Amino acid sequence: MRLTLLGTGDARQVPVYGCPCRACQAAHADPRRHRRPCSALVETGDQRWLIDSGLPDLTERFPPRSFNDILQTHYHADHAQGLLHLRWGQGLVIPVHGPADPHGLSDLYKHSGILDFSQPFAPFEARVLGDLQVTALPLLHSKPTLGYLLEGGGRRMAYLTDTAGLPADTTAFVQQQSLDVLVLDCSLPPQPQTPRNHNDLNLALQIIKQLQPGQGVLNHVGHTLDAWLIEHADALPGHVIVAQDGMVL
Repeated sequence: MRLTLLGTGDARQVPVYGCPCRACQAAHADPRRHRRPCSALVETGDQRWLIDSGLPDLTERFPPRSFNDILQTHYHADHAQGLLHLRWGQGLVIPVHGPADPHGLSDLYKHSGILDFSQPFAPFEARVLGDLQVTALPLLHSKPTLGYLLEGGGRRMAYLTDTAGLPADTTAFVQQQSLDVLVLDCSLPPQPQTPRNHNDLNLALQIIKQLQPGQGVLNHVGHTLDAWLIEHADALPGHVIVAQDGMVL
């Protein structure tokens, strides 16, 4: 199993429009520091699945039938805006597996086009999609949101974004899984108070300590965390890295 991080940024992305901070200046100078909307591609053999669809150029990146299904974490615009164009395709049907959300995004459910939203995940439901087993993991966010446990090719990874901490039942479930890799929301540098909608570095490292993955990967990164890490380059434990667009796990 291979997981490619297509985008690793928060809703503002990096560089942030008009921002003069060190991280945004560095991203203007070096495109490798850019962060696009948070999304990923899972591959096992010749099968491929998208995680989230916030990239606005999905139809240019992925020709018809170049991926199987979409695993949607939630329906905030930065994770789902690419569906607004993708739905108007022709000649195929794309299943979208995600949380049960009565509101979704804009009019996607009313005018779904080639997208099939008919089978939302129940919490902790496991599905076998080709050579990949996917289990839906409830998260703590301002819309109904799921992370995913991905099992295939002898590997076990968890992809958990967007969240501020984890529900107790999700923590207990994942602690039993012996993760090779944990890709985890970490949008903010250490905060003086517990954040409301996304992990700061304190919460993210606490979760990694609880779940004990072989490797922790900080994802959904905002420009304030990038700027903080410029000043604190040695702040992370050896088994924790910061995601970058295009990174392959």
